[in-house]
Amino acid sequence: MVNTYTNAAFDQSMIRRVAGRSILSFRTTRTVRFGCRRFSTSGEAPSPSSNVSLLGGLTNELDRIAPRFDLQGSQIQVLSTPHEFYETLKAKILRAQTQIYLSTLYIGKTEYELISTIQTALRNQPNLKVSILTDYLRGTRESPASSCASLLVPLVAEFGTDRVDIRMYHTPNLTGLRKKAIPKRINEGWGLQHMKLYSVDDEVIISGANLSNDYFTNRQDRYHVFSSKEITEYFSSIHHAVCDLSFRVLPSLSDDQTSYLLQWPKSNAAPSPLDDAGQFVQRASAILSPLIRPQDGATLKLQEQKPGSAPKDTIVYPLAQLTQLLKPDTSTEHPGITAVLQQLSTPAFTNSAWTFTAGYFNIQPDLRALLLASRGKGTVITASPWANGFYGSRGVSGLLPPAYTLLARRFLESVQRAGKASQIQMKEWRRGTVGQPGGWTYHAKGLWVTLPGEKDPSITLVGSSNYTKRSYSLDLEINSLVITTNEDLKKRLGVEQEGLQEHARKVGIDDYARIDRRVGIRVRVAMWIVTLLGGAL
Repeated sequence: MVNTYTNAAFDQSMIRRVAGRSILSFRTTRTVRFGCRRFSTSGEAPSPSSNVSLLGGLTNELDRIAPRFDLQGSQIQVLSTPHEFYETLKAKILRAQTQIYLSTLYIGKTEYELISTIQTALRNQPNLKVSILTDYLRGTRESPASSCASLLVPLVAEFGTDRVDIRMYHTPNLTGLRKKAIPKRINEGWGLQHMKLYSVDDEVIISGANLSNDYFTNRQDRYHVFSSKEITEYFSSIHHAVCDLSFRVLPSLSDDQTSYLLQWPKSNAAPSPLDDAGQFVQRASAILSPLIRPQDGATLKLQEQKPGSAPKDTIVYPLAQLTQLLKPDTSTEHPGITAVLQQLSTPAFTNSAWTFTAGYFNIQPDLRALLLASRGKGTVITASPWANGFYGSRGVSGLLPPAYTLLARRFLESVQRAGKASQIQMKEWRRGTVGQPGGWTYHAKGLWVTLPGEKDPSITLVGSSNYTKRSYSLDLEINSLVITTNEDLKKRLGVEQEGLQEHARKVGIDDYARIDRRVGIRVRVAMWIVTLLGGAL
């Protein structure tokens, strides 16, 4: 049984509290450092002959877009498999001392082992607090049957709201008659909480993976562990700000321990989006916009170089796409990745190389144009239809794999029209067939850039975004843009990039002409209807 109620009253001091918690701890600096090299922010052009100068020119641009954190390459760990991700997450949870925060689209309704792990950590550490944020629509889709919400509510029942805070974010784009008319199976097309942040104490895992069995076993994604108190606290400010704009999951008065209700707390920073979507967005903008931009237009630098310590050879830019909550839209992900891709079309990057991947290949048009304009060698990796998470699904969802096939074919046709067929290649990732023994799905997304004359990437983008129209208009996304001169980290990024291509093979236009790859009229009509109704793939 599910009860939902809202309270129109809200505490405006939450805006100051959320913003203050996140911004007042930042110190601004006027000098931009990259390792031992110093680059002026006065507009002085770096030398195009030096790769370090190329990076310096890029960071000068990014410093105007997003917060910046300087650290050592050794503070970033690159995980490679679903199993390694799951075991790492559980081990960190069991060692938790003070805080755990998890932002995800959903937690699988049968992930009892993960919940048991969190329970054990809470029992072992009386001062430990846990905050979990999921999406409302996905988290309650199966209700009144077992769901993400019913899985999580026993944590609140056992430990109370002072120690466990479960939140579910509801998009302001789906309200009123539209919410009533759109079936649950497809209502996610109007916006989701899609951020993936998995933090324990002073570490945070940035990923594209959700928390369910397939993501722990046979659904390939990416996972970077950042061991940095400052970065962890920064992402905590984003996580908790969105929590303060979300419904709280509470035990119901029923004897059923998995029965829950959804409450809009009086202490929330805005009215419920179901009551006043316009006011909700206005308040959200006031809270979130200051968090995602550089303070006062300067570089956010939270760590000073200590005498005798190893040089900070790596920069991390958190990039957020929160379009549905920001008016005007001050999101940083799209400007950030645009700044990187624009560099790829300059003469200095002629001998560079890049790899772009997305499990659901429907790249936003202007980003696609920038990839086509690049001067270096390019590789696009996407899921084959037999590795698509929607392969074999019933109803409209079953039309998605051929829809993405059509979009991939159109991209290759664009490559040919641009005269870049010898420069840009597409690969499809397949490891068995979804639904059959040994079959995997592909969900990885991101970007790697290798500088001219080098073997391994110096730049990578990792996070939740699929770089699609919906990523830039409907969903909440969080990513980390990493720029490094650390040779060991570059090698590990190279291993990650090559590992994802182990199960990928090159495809061409002729492959899409085969009978089993042809896309019928039903798929084309379905794509048109989704667009017409305001949704996006």
